[in-house]
Amino acid sequence: MNCEANIRPVFAELTALRQSTSAPREFWTRYSAALADLCDADRCVAAVKSSAENATWKKLQDWSHGEMPVAPNAEFNAGLVSLAETTASAGVILSELSAQRSFTLGLRLPWQAAGETVVVLLLVCDTTENAAREALGRLQLVSDIPMMRQSGQPSEDARVATERFAGVFEVLSQVNDQPRFFGAALGLCNALATRLAAERVSVGWLRNGAVRIRAISRMEKFNREMAAAQSLERAMEEAIDQEADLRFPAAPDSTAVLRDHAKFSQEQSVPHLLTVPVRVADRCVGALTCERSAREFTESEAQQVQLAAGLVARRLSELERRDRSWPARCLARGRELSSAVVGPRHAWAKVIGILGMLALLALIFLRLPYRVEGNFSVRADELVTLSAPYESYLADVFVRPGDALTNGQPLVQLDTQDLFLEESSALADLSRYQREAEKARAARALADMRIAEALAQQSQARLDIIRHRLQQATIRAPFAGTAVEGDLRERLGAPVKQGDALLRMARLEGLYVVADVPERDVQELRGTETGEIAFLSQPRVRFPVQATVLEPMAVARDGANIFQLRCALQQPPEGWFRPGMTGVARIDVGRRRLGWILMHRTVDFIRLHFWW
Repeated sequence: MNCEANIRPVFAELTALRQSTSAPREFWTRYSAALADLCDADRCVAAVKSSAENATWKKLQDWSHGEMPVAPNAEFNAGLVSLAETTASAGVILSELSAQRSFTLGLRLPWQAAGETVVVLLLVCDTTENAAREALGRLQLVSDIPMMRQSGQPSEDARVATERFAGVFEVLSQVNDQPRFFGAALGLCNALATRLAAERVSVGWLRNGAVRIRAISRMEKFNREMAAAQSLERAMEEAIDQEADLRFPAAPDSTAVLRDHAKFSQEQSVPHLLTVPVRVADRCVGALTCERSAREFTESEAQQVQLAAGLVARRLSELERRDRSWPARCLARGRELSSAVVGPRHAWAKVIGILGMLALLALIFLRLPYRVEGNFSVRADELVTLSAPYESYLADVFVRPGDALTNGQPLVQLDTQDLFLEESSALADLSRYQREAEKARAARALADMRIAEALAQQSQARLDIIRHRLQQATIRAPFAGTAVEGDLRERLGAPVKQGDALLRMARLEGLYVVADVPERDVQELRGTETGEIAFLSQPRVRFPVQATVLEPMAVARDGANIFQLRCALQQPPEGWFRPGMTGVARIDVGRRRLGWILMHRTVDFIRLHFWW
């Protein structure tokens, strides 16, 4: 410390704290300030931590002189938790900060409460290490003050609590003796005014969302239209809106809004006000306002008023409701029920409930179009497979898949060189046998003539076969259409066997759709429904179709039974339509309830599984 004159007030404050019976919050504020003055520290933090699992440090007080060096304070804030843990385990720490001439002092305080650890951390700036160690020694000399106060606190707290309860029960007796609301409210105001030495105590009650003054201490009649009464009602509404006890003037660390209290205090020249909301089942139904000129209302007095308000709230609420006329009681009950449904409390639960109810109604009553879905393929009425007429080699190919074909157009040319050789051989044999027949006829050798004629006929037949194959060597289109399968350009010169498929062609004018309907949905179809198809190559475009025939027999495919539904295109096919193209078909079968659409398959599975 700088001098003896500065340290005397600190010692006097610490001596007073040893015998202090003030509230814990006030004690820790005074104790932290005294420690900071004793150690010449810029900041003092007192924190407590329980031994419960996952417990965290909680501040009892965070005291500072005001503006502090930014860098040491920021480093001190960043390391508060680690410093507290180190202090709790080591008992005493002295840590130098990275900022020049700044230190952190830490001390674990003796504490009687089981399962709790209390530490104090001080930030000392612009000092030396020796001075910091000396300050730490002074800190240890006064570390027993919280424990000494704790030792004497239970008896003092018991005495204060006894007095508080005695006063509250006295107030409660004044209320319970009255059969009407006004008498009970007036008795409450008179008892509190006497107990607190207040000039005036008023009771306000919520009615239709606004506070109305119902009783004022020591006044049988009053005019609610007076400006003072209206100003007091606004002050009560201010406490009810914040659902908090309001004291005016406010504490330095208070964040409550006291605008209406300040206005009432200024207009009525009442320096000290205390307003406590009256709650029934966590719902504010009224407020108590106490006015006093002599001194401020203490924390203990505020707690006493709060306790009295809590004990008499339900009795006053019942009396107030009983005093109303029966239409007003019915209206109030209806308002309470409706406010519970549409009020601001439990908003998420209400939103979820409303959405659930709307969803249930939609499942039961909303009817939407239902469609049976299945894969489809495009087929043609005339689809021809052109095969090799005999064994040969591919000599030439004139078309490829996708080409438009005319009737009689050459498609594939087979090799004819061997056929021409066979034709020449057959012609030579035919000429030889014809000459032998003529020779035998001239020699009148009837048997030899018959043999030669038979061999000539055999050669002629072989010649006819060869010439027929020569005509078949050029494979032509049997009708106008489109080549849909068979690219033979890479097989030029390759051998082909008789019956090998070479090309497939089809007429595009007679295209239709065959949809594969699963067995579980076939009972919805009658064979006359309409629907839409979407190709895998063009999923964005929909084409309307009309069902014409439902095949009566199922077809096994991929381990499941399907029924084939033949559908006609409702509009001329596009130029890019080709037989064999696939996609998804959706057939409209009428409107069904949304709940049935979402759940009928699950219900059917359960019925089959449990045999319902």
